[in-house]
Amino acid sequence: MTPGDLTRTLFVNDGAEANENALKLVRWVTGRSKVVARYRSYHGATAGALSLTGDSRRLAAEPGVPGVVRIFDPYEYRCPAGHPDPCPVCTGAPHLEEVLAHEGPETVAAVFLETVTGANGVIVPPPGYLRAVREVCDRHGILLVLDEVMAGMGRTGRWFACDHWDVVPDVLTLAKGLTSGYVPLGAMVISERLSEWVWENPFPSGVTTSGHPLACAVGAASIAVIHEDGLAERAAELGEMLGAGLSDLAARHEVVGDVRGLGLLWGLELVRDRETKEPIEAKPLVREALRRGLWLYARGNVLLVAPPLVVSGEELAEGLARLDDVLSALR
Repeated sequence: MTPGDLTRTLFVNDGAEANENALKLVRWVTGRSKVVARYRSYHGATAGALSLTGDSRRLAAEPGVPGVVRIFDPYEYRCPAGHPDPCPVCTGAPHLEEVLAHEGPETVAAVFLETVTGANGVIVPPPGYLRAVREVCDRHGILLVLDEVMAGMGRTGRWFACDHWDVVPDVLTLAKGLTSGYVPLGAMVISERLSEWVWENPFPSGVTTSGHPLACAVGAASIAVIHEDGLAERAAELGEMLGAGLSDLAARHEVVGDVRGLGLLWGLELVRDRETKEPIEAKPLVREALRRGLWLYARGNVLLVAPPLVVSGEELAEGLARLDDVLSALR
C-alpha cells in the first residue's frame, strides 16, 4: 500500500509515538541534530512530538526538546510573505533554502511536515510545493518525514495524501484511520535505505504495548474494509460533493472567508469581514451546531468538516443543510 520504497513498519500506540520514533531515527541515521518543522503543525503531545509542534499547544511545555527550527506554512489565504508571484513560502523551495542557509544544511537531519495540515486549518499545499521541498531535501542530504496521522488512510481521496503529488517521503507516520479509531495503533513506515540502517544498528523503540496483536488485528481488518469497499475512492467522489456544497455555503454566507480541502477533509475559515479577513472565533458555532444535532471540530477561526469515510450522500446533504442553519445564526 505505502508509496515508493516505504517497506518496513514499526507499530506503536499512536501518532505521537510514531513521530517520536521518527525524530530519533532521523537524528541517529544522519548524525545531525536539527530538524525543520512548520508553525501551523501538530505532531503529538509527548515531549519530542510536542517540540516539533508549531502551534500554541507547545508553549506550556517549553523549553522542549532542542534542535527544532521553524518555517512558515504554504497558507495562501494568509500568506506570511504577502503571496507575491512567485511566492517564496508557498512554492516551497526559496523560503526553506533561506532558513537552511542560516542554520547550516549540514546540521539538519530532516524536514517534518503534515502533508495536509489537519487541526490547524486544513492547509492543502499548492501544486509543486511538496515536490520542491523533496528536491531541497535531496539536494542537502536531508530526510523528509510526512505526518499523515490525520490525512492518511483514504481521508483525502487517496490512500495517502502524498499520493496526490507523487512525492515519496523517507518516513511516513500514521495512526487514527489505521484502525478507524476503534483501537489505539500508530505506525512509522520507513524507506529501504533507512531499513538497511535499522537492520545494522540498535534502535531503542519499544514501548510496553507497541505492536499489540489486538491493535494489529483491528488495523488489518480496517485496511481490508477500506480496500474492499473502495473507501478512498469514495472519499474522492463524495469530496467533490462536499467541496461544492461548502463552496455554495460560502457564496451565501459572508462569514466564510475561505473554503479548502481534499476528499473528506475540509476547512471553513470564518471571518468578520472578507476584506480585512478579521477572524471570528469558531467554537461558539460548534456549540450551536451541537444543539442542532451536528458535530463539528474547530480550532481558532476554522471549522473542520471531516465526516467518516462511510458517510452517505444523503447524510452529507443533511449535514450541509444543518451547517447552513448554523452559519445563518452568525448573521
